[in-house]
Amino acid sequence: MIVSKVVVQKYGGSSVSSTEKIKLIASKLIERKKKNPKIVVVVSAMGDTTDDFISMAKDITKSPDKRELDVLMSTGEMISASLLSMSLNSLGCEAVSYNAYQLNIKTSGLHGKSLIDDIDVSKINESLDSGKIVIVTGFQGLNDEGDITTLGRGGSDTSAVALAVKLDGICEIYTDVDGIYFTDPRKYSEAKKIKEIEYEEMLELASLGAQVMHSRSVELAQKYDVELYVGLSCSDIEGTYIRGSKEMKLEDKVITGLATCDDDAAITIVDIKMEDVSKLFEKIAVGGVSVDMISQTAPFNKKVNVSFTIPKDDLRECKEIVGCFVPSENIIIDEGITKFSLVGLGMKNTSGVASKVFKIFSDNNIAVKLITTSEIRITCAINSSSKEVAIREIAKEFNL
Repeated sequence: MIVSKVVVQKYGGSSVSSTEKIKLIASKLIERKKKNPKIVVVVSAMGDTTDDFISMAKDITKSPDKRELDVLMSTGEMISASLLSMSLNSLGCEAVSYNAYQLNIKTSGLHGKSLIDDIDVSKINESLDSGKIVIVTGFQGLNDEGDITTLGRGGSDTSAVALAVKLDGICEIYTDVDGIYFTDPRKYSEAKKIKEIEYEEMLELASLGAQVMHSRSVELAQKYDVELYVGLSCSDIEGTYIRGSKEMKLEDKVITGLATCDDDAAITIVDIKMEDVSKLFEKIAVGGVSVDMISQTAPFNKKVNVSFTIPKDDLRECKEIVGCFVPSENIIIDEGITKFSLVGLGMKNTSGVASKVFKIFSDNNIAVKLITTSEIRITCAINSSSKEVAIREIAKEFNL
């Protein structure tokens, strides 16, 4: 059956890591075009290209200019897009690649962390109408000054969903895993695949460290009700659907998934003046540093202790900001933490989940350093050395 709806596919870096893999994707796209005449493909940079570019930049300077770093990193996606287009054309299938300049992908915000404001899809529609497969560079856009900006790690997912929204299409994310598992199979070999998951659950998992999907892409899909499919590149193995709750047959499981993240550091500030706390977080926000977990002690002599987590990549900038408020001996940094999170819609209507979790932690001598919760999530900062035990014991308790 011929389907006229536009299909937006995204291929991650591991899927396009070699010319052989790119050729394989091209052949699969030609077959898919027989069912779906209108296909748009969003590509990431090949393999570890982005990491290599960052490494090269840091060989030049420890603090690369963020504008120039965005210019450098944007070239990775251009290479992937042009190679895939060449491969399709060589097989007799008309294709064309477009970058951020050519499509006027408008972005705003900081370099390396920008947001998509709009995409001009007129060129894409013209190319689709003429029978071409369209290849688009993910991860990038242009700000009001005309400078190239990037969307942050995993930003190609967001590019794909944004295109699906603008083209009123469906979105398929292809990567090196065959779907979404309740936790990372590399960290827990008995992890089971989830056939379908609700937007809200996936958004929590993605924002908490589950690396299959980019959190902003899930948020965008939820906002515009774009169904997402996550699957293994060039494979017939069924993947995972991310949908609204109305389209799902929700199971009785209290916990849907576990997410762990080792990319954060905890900062504790001892004896900061109460009136300085709001000023501190205001300066951190202006500096573009994202703060996650926060705890504060009761005031004593108009001073408090404050602990919070930030991405390790922002540690240097944050230390400078904190140093404006307290002396260095009052700053404690812990880079050996793991954010451990349980997520599930079933928590809304099930009592006693937190008590079970903390009993497991207590029984296994797992120290909890920070805690945050929502209706469908419990997140704890624990020692990274306790991560594997925590995953195994929680999975047993909740039959995951």
